[in-house]
Amino acid sequence: MRFHRLAAVGVALATAVTAAVAGSGAAGASSDKSSDSLRALASRIDLRVGTAVVPFDLDNPDYAKIAADQFSVVTPGNEMKWQVVEPTQGTYDWSGGDRLVQFARQNHQLVRGHVLLWHNQLPDWLTAGVADGSISNAQLRDLLHKHVTDEVTHFKGQIWQWDVANEFFTDSSPSQLNPNDFWISHLGTGVIADAFRWAHEADPKALLFYNDYNIAGEDGTNAKSDAAYAFVQQLIAQGVPINGVGDQGHLDTQYGFPTQMTNDLQRFADLGLKTAITEADVRTFVDAPATQVPTDHLATFAQPYEYSQMLQACLAVKQCISFTVWGFGDADSWIPSWFKTEGYANLYDVNLAPKPALAALQQDLTLAAHGAERRR
Repeated sequence: MRFHRLAAVGVALATAVTAAVAGSGAAGASSDKSSDSLRALASRIDLRVGTAVVPFDLDNPDYAKIAADQFSVVTPGNEMKWQVVEPTQGTYDWSGGDRLVQFARQNHQLVRGHVLLWHNQLPDWLTAGVADGSISNAQLRDLLHKHVTDEVTHFKGQIWQWDVANEFFTDSSPSQLNPNDFWISHLGTGVIADAFRWAHEADPKALLFYNDYNIAGEDGTNAKSDAAYAFVQQLIAQGVPINGVGDQGHLDTQYGFPTQMTNDLQRFADLGLKTAITEADVRTFVDAPATQVPTDHLATFAQPYEYSQMLQACLAVKQCISFTVWGFGDADSWIPSWFKTEGYANLYDVNLAPKPALAALQQDLTLAAHGAERRR
């Protein structure tokens, strides 16, 4: 088991991490407006540190304070997905996304838009129409074109990075574009390039990203990274306006840290692209979804170690311009609903108390600022 291999690492981290957490106010919700906040530390090296946010959780003052004080970028977890913005055909609901953009403006933050083209969380009217034949493939393409154009236009000038296309590759070895993907099966692989072109036409200044999980060595074989790399090369050769590649960064303490991550981020950067960690979290086995207490005490050392290694992989690549966690409080984590025996994935616990992983990132950013070159 990985935890035994990490015992020495846990001991080494314990003193520095425990002291830092104590200093950040581990009892109850807290954040740090000082120079020790993640956003302040990262700003010294031109790195943006972000989080996914549930806009309507911003009514909780403790939640809103952490989101504002610690992070310089915010991403909507669901509020810009097609299912949410157009629940009924022709009727738009931008309220969640608009609220997040307003919050970001008030707190001098940037926004990552998520996501324009994905097989999941599509509106029922769309998938039902395709299934019963009332929406033809030609009509589907027109609807997608309209959706991308309408959404990017609505938020034009307010989005720093867009996740244009999300999760198109199989988890097999070798990996490939998934022929069973909703969009590919109906419109062919060219739909991905089309989405980038449409997004660029609607907002030429937004940075356009391909986003996926396990494309920085997390699969253990690098097969998915190889497939994504080859595909992105093709997009560039075709003149498709792609600006970056985002690795989601969903890790699990039982599998160990993917040592290939830095090299994979660098090779995407060597294509002339920006890179980013877009959805970072580190899950482990827990007692129950409500409390999310790790069942192995060494997880409290393994988690900050893996967060630290993931951030350091980004820091090692000058073109890695942002490091985003997929939510900061365990109470809002997506993990327990997908991995029934796992949780404890974020930087703050279910009560919004900071965890050792937060201090580990603060320490890494502090060290990185000493003598570091500015990022591109």
